[in-house]
Amino acid sequence: MKTLFSPLKLRDNTLHNKIIVSPMCQYSAKDGFASDWHLVHYGQFAIGKAAAIVQEATAVTPEGRITYADLGIWSDEHIVKLKQITEFIKSQATVPGIQLAHAGRKASCDKPWINRAQIAPNNENGWQTIAPSAIAFNEAENLPIAMDTAEIKRIIDAFRQGAERAVKAGYEIIELHGAHGYLLHQFLSPLTNLRTDEYGGTFENRIRLVLEVIEAVKSVLTTQSLWLRISATDWADGGWTLEESIELAKIVYDKGVELIDVSTGGLVRHQQIKVEVNYQVPFAEAIKQQSNILVGTVGLIKTGQQAEDILKANQADCILLGREFLRDPHFVMRAANELGVSLAWANQYERGKETL
Repeated sequence: MKTLFSPLKLRDNTLHNKIIVSPMCQYSAKDGFASDWHLVHYGQFAIGKAAAIVQEATAVTPEGRITYADLGIWSDEHIVKLKQITEFIKSQATVPGIQLAHAGRKASCDKPWINRAQIAPNNENGWQTIAPSAIAFNEAENLPIAMDTAEIKRIIDAFRQGAERAVKAGYEIIELHGAHGYLLHQFLSPLTNLRTDEYGGTFENRIRLVLEVIEAVKSVLTTQSLWLRISATDWADGGWTLEESIELAKIVYDKGVELIDVSTGGLVRHQQIKVEVNYQVPFAEAIKQQSNILVGTVGLIKTGQQAEDILKANQADCILLGREFLRDPHFVMRAANELGVSLAWANQYERGKETL
C-alpha cells in the first residue's frame, strides 16, 4: 500500500487517503450565502475521491470577509445551503471541512479578477477594517481600527458561533485560519501586533487570541476534528518565526487541536519568499519532528509521486493541494494511476478508467 493511499486516523474519524483539498476562495457568494457554484465546485472533488475537503475561508462576521463575495457563517440562514453541500460530500465518502476566518486588516477588498484593491469604507462594497494595531497592509489603504478588548471578545464569540453553525451544517473538520496575514496571524506576528496590553508584546501574549479562539470553538465541538492553519514564517526580518510555530504547535496540541496545516507568508508586502518545489515542506517537517501534532503540508505539490515521497520521508502526515485540484478536480484518480494503486471510482465514472 502506498503511504499516500493509506488511511489517516483522526480521533473520531478516518480519512480514506491522505490527499485533502486545501481551502481556496471562490469569491462567488452574495451576502455570505453559498450557491450552486459552491455545491458543484466542492462536489466534483468528492466525486474524485479526495479524502477530505476544507471549504474556503468562511467569514465569522461580515467585516471579516476578504471581499464582499466571500462565504459567511455569521447567520443561521447560511446553514441551509452549506448543509446541502456537506451532505453531498459525505454521500461520496469524503469528509467535509470548513475554514473559519476573519481577514482583519486585509478585508474589504475587490474580487481578485477585478483588481484585488481594498475598497474604502465609504464606497459601495467596502467597510471599516479592524486589526490588532492600526497598521495598513498597504500604505495607500485605509487604516484599520485597533481592536479594544470588547471587540476582541466579540470576535472570539463570533468564532464560537461560527463553529456552532458549522457543526449544525454537518462539517466534520473545523479549521481556524491563522495564516496568510489574516486576523489571527496579525495577532501572532510582532510586525503587525504592536499592542502593549495582554494581547501584545511577548510570545505568550501574542498567541493569547489564538488560544482563546481555540478554547471557545472547542467548547461547541463533539466529534469534529479541530485544525489550525498557520504561516510558519513571515519571510521577513523581525516577524513570526519557525521556532515560534513549533512552540505554538506544542501548545495548541495540548488544547485539543488535532492537525496543524502548515503554510507560510502573506503577512507583509516586503516578504522575501524563495518559491521552489517543496519550498514549504521543511517547515512542516520541523514542526512534525518537534511536536506530537498531526501535520499537513502545502505548496507546489503537483504529482502523486511527489506527495508520496514527502510522506515516505516522514515530512508530513497528509498533503493538502489547492491549485492542482483546480487544474484537475480528479487529481486523486490520476495520482492513484501514477502510483499503481487500484482505486474504486464512482460507479458513474468507472467506464472512464480505461482511458488512463
